[in-house]
Amino acid sequence: MQQVSNPFQAMKDIITKPNQVFATINEVHNWSWIPFLFIAVTGAFPIYLYFNFVDFAWYNELMVQSIAGDLSPAEQNSVRNVMSDQAQSLWAGVFGSVLVAIVSNAILALYFNIFTKADEECVQGYTDWYGFAWWVSLPTIVASLISIVVVLLAQDNQLSPVAMAPTSLAFIFSVDMTSQWSSLMQSIRLESIWMMYLTTVGLSQWTNFSANRNYTIAISPYLIIWGIRTLFIIF
Repeated sequence: MQQVSNPFQAMKDIITKPNQVFATINEVHNWSWIPFLFIAVTGAFPIYLYFNFVDFAWYNELMVQSIAGDLSPAEQNSVRNVMSDQAQSLWAGVFGSVLVAIVSNAILALYFNIFTKADEECVQGYTDWYGFAWWVSLPTIVASLISIVVVLLAQDNQLSPVAMAPTSLAFIFSVDMTSQWSSLMQSIRLESIWMMYLTTVGLSQWTNFSANRNYTIAISPYLIIWGIRTLFIIF
């Protein structure tokens, strides 16, 4: 199998030749910084654009109603005052998006590290799986680019924050922010299917598990998270 020669080529080839990419990054080190930087920048940029475009007074009221709509007027005012600084909300969103990606991939790497120990020939450690997690997260770049286009083409500055998740079921089906299902629908995104596929391919290159077991490991985190969130809503 022909190996890719650099991380930028790997980012391109992961679309059409994911087996080659994962076979290569299994042998090289320090390439995962490149997808991390791309994911961090492209994930933060639409948030920066959004908060420089949106009618912030309208946005603030929308968030108050979606977060604290069932609370008393006094409690709503407290939430409203906390969220009243546009610059603070902008930078909290920008840095928060990067922090969420770092933490979620750290948890995902722990999951991979635990569930691949059953393969006695698997020599990868936690840091290897952490790098692996950034490679399987590359489809989020596509979603971020779509989000940038959505914000740039928007005509009305009363643009729902769901626009920053344009591949989510919430955006596709126009789920209202005040709906109890909004958060769950925002978390279910089309690129998740692509990420499951890349995870399965990567596991096939890094472990000796059967295809069915690789699929199970790849799909389970998403189904568990979505299932738990659904149960919280229902009960």
